[in-house]
Amino acid sequence: MQFLGPVDWLFVVLYLLVIGAVSIWSIKKSKETTSDYFLANRNLGWFVIGASILASNVGSEHIVGLAGSAAKSGTVLGHYELHSYIVLILGWVFVPFYLRSSVYTMPEFLEKRFNPQARRLLTIIQLISYVIAKASVTIFAGALVFNQFLGVDFWTGAVILVVVTGVYTILGGLHAVMYTEAIQAIVLLSGSFLLLVFGLREVGGWDNLMQSLPKEKLNMFLPLSDPEFPWLGILFASPIVGVWYWCTDQHIVQRCLAAKNEQEARRGTIFAALLKLFPFFIFLIPGLIAYTLSVQGKIQLDDTNAAFPVMVKAIMPVGLRGVLAGGLLAALMGSLASVYNACSTLYTIDIYKKSHPNATEKELVKVGRIATGVIVLMGMAWIPLMGRIDDGLYNYLQTVQSYLAPPISAVFLLGVFFKRLNAKGAYTAMVSGFILGITKLTMQLFQDSFEVGGLLHQFATLSFLYFCIWLFLFSVVVFVAISFMSEAPSEEKVRGLTFATTVAEDKAASRATWNWIDVTLSVFVLAVILGIFLYFSPLGIAK
Repeated sequence: MQFLGPVDWLFVVLYLLVIGAVSIWSIKKSKETTSDYFLANRNLGWFVIGASILASNVGSEHIVGLAGSAAKSGTVLGHYELHSYIVLILGWVFVPFYLRSSVYTMPEFLEKRFNPQARRLLTIIQLISYVIAKASVTIFAGALVFNQFLGVDFWTGAVILVVVTGVYTILGGLHAVMYTEAIQAIVLLSGSFLLLVFGLREVGGWDNLMQSLPKEKLNMFLPLSDPEFPWLGILFASPIVGVWYWCTDQHIVQRCLAAKNEQEARRGTIFAALLKLFPFFIFLIPGLIAYTLSVQGKIQLDDTNAAFPVMVKAIMPVGLRGVLAGGLLAALMGSLASVYNACSTLYTIDIYKKSHPNATEKELVKVGRIATGVIVLMGMAWIPLMGRIDDGLYNYLQTVQSYLAPPISAVFLLGVFFKRLNAKGAYTAMVSGFILGITKLTMQLFQDSFEVGGLLHQFATLSFLYFCIWLFLFSVVVFVAISFMSEAPSEEKVRGLTFATTVAEDKAASRATWNWIDVTLSVFVLAVILGIFLYFSPLGIAK
C-alpha cells in the first residue's frame, strides 16, 4: 500500500512552502546582532512564545516515543506529559528573576546569582545533555519516521533532517525558529488530533477503548512492587526532571527571554501550559489505541516505537495522511531547530564570548552558526549507544534526564528561594551531582559487565526514578551544608535574584503584569491535571 497519495503530498509540499516563506521572511528581518540572532531582539508576544514552547517540547521523540511507551507500558508515563503545572511555575516564579537579570542564557543567570565557575559548569552540563538527551533522540526519532513513512534509509533520513532544519536555523536565528515553531505547533496539534479521532472510531469510541484495555495500562499509579514505574518513584522523580526541563533548560527558557516584557512572557507560559494538556490525549492515547488494535489483530506491531506510524498507515485515509505527515515534519523540525539554537547560544555567549570579550557582533553570530553543526554531528555519533539503555525511546529520554536534572533543579530552586546559599555550595552540589549522574549512566550502559547481585550491578540497575530522587536529596544536602560551612554571599551579590532580596518596586512592577484572567486560566490548568490524575488511577477508571 502506497502510504502518501497525491493529495497527501500536496499537504506536505504546502507545509514546506509555508515554512520556507516564513524562514525567508525571518532571515530578511535578521540584523546580524547577538540580541536579534539569539533572542529575536526581545520583542515577541505571548502567542508566539507559548506556541514555540510547545513546539520545542513536543518533538518526534514524543510522537514516536510517547505513543510507543503507551503501547508498551500504558498511561504511567503520562506523568511527564502533565507538566503543565511546572510550565506555570516557570511563568509565575522564575520568569520575573530571569527578565530582571537581562541574561541571554541560564548559565549567565547562575553567574549573576553565584559565580563564573557555576556558569561554566552549567554550560558544559547543558551542552552534554543536548548531545545525549536531545539532539540524538530527535535525530533518531526523525530518522525512524522517515523510514516508516517514506521508506527512506535510517541514516539517509537522519542526514536529510539535519540539513533541512539546519539551513533555516543557522541563517535565521531565533526569529526563524520561533515563528516557524508557532506554525508547526498548529500543524502538529491538528494532525495528531485527526489521528485520535480516527483511532477512537476504529476501536468503537472512548468507552470501548477503556473497557478493552487491561487495568494496569490505565493506571498512572502503579504499585510499589512494579519494577519499572512504581508510583512513589514517578510521583516525585517526575517533578524534579520537570523543574530542570521547564524552568532551567536553555531551549525552553530562551523563549521567555525573548519576550517584550514580563506580562508577555508569563502569558506565553500560561498559553503553553494550556497547550501542554493536549499531548496526553493526542500522543499517549493513540499508543493505547495501537496496542488495542494489535491485540485485536487489526495491525501488526512488532516494535512499539513504531506504534504511531504503523497506526497512521493502518487507519488514516489517503488525503489526510498528508496532514499527519506535515505534523510529523513539524515536530521533527521544531524540536531540532530549538536544540540547534539553544546549543549555539550556550556555546557562543557562555564559552566563546567569555574567552573573546572583544569579539564583534558578526563574529559571534558566525561562531553560533558553526557551533550548531558541531553539536548535531556529536548527537548523531551518540545514536548507536542509545539502544544500550532501553528499548523504548521515550523511556530512554526520561532515564537520561533523570541522571542529569537533579543537581541543577536543586541549585536553581533553592537559589531563588534562599539568599543564604552561596556559590561554593552551588558549585560543589553541581559537580558532585553531575559526577554521580554520569557514573550511573555509564554503568547502566555497561551493566552486563558487572557480576549479577554485586554492589556495582545493583547500582547500575537501580531504578532511574529512585536514583533521581536520591540524587536530588544528595544535591540539596551538599548545597546547604557547604553553604553554611562557608561565608554567606553579600547583599549586593544577591539583590533582586532571590525572593528575600527583591525590592518593593520590582514586586509592584511584577504584580502589575497579571490580572484575574491569568489566575483563572492557571487554576483551570491545575484543575484539569488533577482530574486526569484521578480518572487514570485506582480511584477512577483503573479501579
